[in-house]
Amino acid sequence: MPLIRPSREQDLAEITAIYAHHVLHGTGTFETEAPALADMAARRADVLTKGLPYLVAEEKGQVLGFAYCNWFKPRPAYRFSAEDSIYLAPDANRRGMGRVLLAELAAKAEAAGIRKLIAVIGDSANLGSVGVHRSVGFEHVGLLKSCGWKFDQWLDVVLMEKVLGAGNSRPPAPPEV
Repeated sequence: MPLIRPSREQDLAEITAIYAHHVLHGTGTFETEAPALADMAARRADVLTKGLPYLVAEEKGQVLGFAYCNWFKPRPAYRFSAEDSIYLAPDANRRGMGRVLLAELAAKAEAAGIRKLIAVIGDSANLGSVGVHRSVGFEHVGLLKSCGWKFDQWLDVVLMEKVLGAGNSRPPAPPEV
């Protein structure tokens, strides 16, 4: 099983390559042009600045996947809900790595104060992503039909959610002063 750990700046080249593969060959992301290393570094910095987790799965010194979460929407009222993102290298699929990585992301997100983790999964035919989310306790909450156009086809978006910690059973702690 891989080591799941916080990402480091030196992981960015491998993270960028993994994500580029999904942009160029997959429907799990609706981006159509692979972002540059500098773009991926800025995205990672944005996540970390908010105190949110950005993790990698490493095996034998190689990054085989990454996962992070960021606020679901930028407005302050959404600060207890985060959208997760998880991507694996093509040769890392179907080995249980995604489940371990996503479970650790959920634990770290809960520790950071997130009460709801939201999956916005590109392509309803993306059964691997739907399955890995379901395996760690996400529930299906919706389907947005034909809202993305990639590879000359209309694609759906699957919405799933996982309640973390106390969920909505009580208000969050007041902010520290």
